[in-house]
Amino acid sequence: MTVRATAEAAAEAAAEPIVESVVDTAVAAEAVEAPHSGDAPRPSREQDNRPRAPKRDLDGWVLLDKPTAMTSTQAVAVVKRIFGAKKAGHAGTLDPLASGCLPIAFGEATKTVPYVMDGRKTYRFTVRFGVETDTDDSEGKAVETSDLRPSDNEIIAALPTFRGEIMQVPPAYSALKIGGERAYDLAREGEEVKLEARPVTIFRIELMDRPDADHAVLEAECGKGTYVRAIARDLGRMLGSRGHICQLRRACVGPFLEERLVPLDELRDRAEASEEALMDALDPVAVALEEIPQLNVTPQEAHRLRCGQSIILRGRDAPIVEGHVAVSCQGALIAIGDGENGEVFPHRVFNWGKSSGKSSNRPPRRNR
Repeated sequence: MTVRATAEAAAEAAAEPIVESVVDTAVAAEAVEAPHSGDAPRPSREQDNRPRAPKRDLDGWVLLDKPTAMTSTQAVAVVKRIFGAKKAGHAGTLDPLASGCLPIAFGEATKTVPYVMDGRKTYRFTVRFGVETDTDDSEGKAVETSDLRPSDNEIIAALPTFRGEIMQVPPAYSALKIGGERAYDLAREGEEVKLEARPVTIFRIELMDRPDADHAVLEAECGKGTYVRAIARDLGRMLGSRGHICQLRRACVGPFLEERLVPLDELRDRAEASEEALMDALDPVAVALEEIPQLNVTPQEAHRLRCGQSIILRGRDAPIVEGHVAVSCQGALIAIGDGENGEVFPHRVFNWGKSSGKSSNRPPRRNR
């Protein structure tokens, strides 16, 4: 299939707007939220009972530092209400157990969500040795135990096995589908869930701290589709000590770095302080596309792309563009396109409202 055909198929599949949530069903700690035990969802401790403000068109990203004991859907709802935004979504679900980077997209930023979800993700997590659970985290029931505890050197020696492209069996309590049903639904009903190993990439994994013999703090930089809970499970098995995750924090998602995260309480304080203070927490839509090639075009070419027509890159100095590209004109983001043989086909076109987020003021990105 050509890049053009792929772009057209993707555009057709993505025709409906992304509202409320965008779920990455294949990422660790990013399964669709549902309590492992099968009980009703726990009520949020972060209820906001203030009068509802009129909704408005708003474009941009809020990099929320999600607290624990709150689902991603609840977090999006609260932040959406604080800003009074009409449309919002998020780039990769975090379970209630997990804290950290939950990028929330408003308006036109929802069109860039898939590109964020394809990026690398950095997790810091604590493995509890001695107990393996059916959910591979602390919310599950114990299924295996061990009196063995690995030494620091044994953990460090085992970690290279998890680096690079590896085959990984997803947790039984995951959002993957088996015969049209979610694996975690089948597991809750008592059915035996067997998932095939799949290739995933772990770019980096390190031992960061050893608080005591029962716990080890690790940090991993993963590609799309990696389950961090499965890393804890498999490491415990490899070391003969069994294990599960008891704490999990997502530090980074694609271009969104930990130092830019904003706690929920700070957003509330900003909203009470002033409109300007609140809007200063909004990053521009284009920030999500920093990791794909950039292309500047003329106003005439921008008009063609806005109309859904392709453009041809001519001339001796014309850039060579293959695959995804972020297209801008006179400093404004116009479209996400797909390049093939000197031609760029529009994949997603942006229609700007009155507010599209402030200029990027973020610190330089860290080297990978």
